Amino acid sequence: MAAEPKPRLADSLHGIVDAGLQTVQTRLELLALELQEEKLRLSGLAINIVLCGLLLGFGLVFLMVFLTVLFWEEHRLIALGISTAVCLGGGLLAASNAAREFKRGSRLFAASLAELARDRDALKPRE
Repeated sequence: MAAEPKPRLADSLHGIVDAGLQTVQTRLELLALELQEEKLRLSGLAINIVLCGLLLGFGLVFLMVFLTVLFWEEHRLIALGISTAVCLGGGLLAASNAAREFKRGSRLFAASLAELARDRDALKPRE
């Protein structure tokens, strides 16, 4: 009967380090994937915001010109005043929405942080 060779300490440490490095690599790949998804989401959002702003801006200008020409003889100052108030009100509403969204922040790396928290909990000594 031949005795089985006992694993050496260096081999055990090598296995532990290898498993740790694989875990870190997986977490970094997850972070990179989340960053890519956030970049795509933000670029699409930026394109939609710019397009929306341009089209709504042109539409509002044409509406103001139309109303001013329509009421030119009798109420042109009222038409210009109402158009100005609508533009200023819309601008203030948009600024308020942007400020609220900015304060809310981003959920960037939420899944990665949750995974790291689970890893940390798994590595805690059990009683």
